[in-house]
Amino acid sequence: MTFFQQKGSTALRNDIILEDTTLRDGEQTPGVAFSVEEKLAIFRTLIDAGVRWIEPGIPAMGGDEVRALQLMLDEAPDDVMLIGWNRGVREDVQRSIDLGFPAVHIGLPTSSVHLKNSVRKDRGWLMSTAKDMVKFAKDQGKFVSISAEDIGRTDIEFLQEYAVAVAEAGADRLRLSDTIGILSPQQYRERVAAVAAVTDIDLQAHCHNDFGLGTANVLAALEGGARYFHVTVNGIGERAGMADFAQVVMALRQWYDVDLGIKTEKLTEVARVVSEACRFPTSPWQPVVGTNVFAHESGIHTTGMLRDTSTFEPYSPELVGGERQLLVGKHSGRGVVAHVLEQNDLNPDTFDLDRILEEARAYSVTHGRALEPREVIDMAKGFVRAGAL
Repeated sequence: MTFFQQKGSTALRNDIILEDTTLRDGEQTPGVAFSVEEKLAIFRTLIDAGVRWIEPGIPAMGGDEVRALQLMLDEAPDDVMLIGWNRGVREDVQRSIDLGFPAVHIGLPTSSVHLKNSVRKDRGWLMSTAKDMVKFAKDQGKFVSISAEDIGRTDIEFLQEYAVAVAEAGADRLRLSDTIGILSPQQYRERVAAVAAVTDIDLQAHCHNDFGLGTANVLAALEGGARYFHVTVNGIGERAGMADFAQVVMALRQWYDVDLGIKTEKLTEVARVVSEACRFPTSPWQPVVGTNVFAHESGIHTTGMLRDTSTFEPYSPELVGGERQLLVGKHSGRGVVAHVLEQNDLNPDTFDLDRILEEARAYSVTHGRALEPREVIDMAKGFVRAGAL
């Protein structure tokens, strides 16, 4: 157990599986549309980072989507499982099977709100369709995952009944989707535990982030007994997005001592590839992969960091492919100015650090940013101590 792992934290099962849905649910981000080449680049980056379960898209879309999916199916290593996403429609499922997907997912809603206003069907239709779709895919030898969509507004008793029905029909996995992200971690865990109490079917967490709880809800679901969970890189997805890939990986590593086989040193690179494909920059303060995560400016912070990096960092930047920065700006102190000089082979004792700091703070306010090292050096040359040279 590392210093950062929670003593006495809930033990998780030892066969947890991360499934990335950046190329399916993530691409449903409003305004995002990946080209075939971009989908392949993200796909390869995910595999290189150690991801082994991927939901790469929607076969029923046709066109370039199918071309990209076929290329990914042809290229996927033997140990990578690709899951084709489908509506609860026989033709959709058959198309995934015909493309060669070894696994299919069937999307169906369980809440009365969605049944009434989305598919305009009743519970009887749902139960019949779910069992029929599962049998149809299982008869063709496929791994079958099926949804309970909008579990936050689904009666728990009916959710249990539905879970038992799809398990008896032969489904391999039940995806518990908090479709509009309305559950608290405690509520999500309770629903997972309630389903686990009535059936042994493997459960998957699918958590949207509308209240900023996507990552917390995934962890709660795993504590409740879920085996699989969904993430997207940079947390992209519909509305406020989904549980974030890097955040969940690092939380499981640091707090629960769970190794998912992900090469954490590649997390920042994965985030960059997806950010560029989305044409949306990653926020500087995005947890784990943002440029500010390992940037320090204030005097107290930089002084502590110069003595011991663990004072203001929960883990080293090298662990996630990040880069540490000690910045000179409005909030800096003398220590970081001296550090910049030393890093550039200059003796701080030969310079008036107070004058440099005063000038640097004013420059930072005027320009609205921290200074580059070269700017600090140029500034320092104007404040050489009398008789120092």
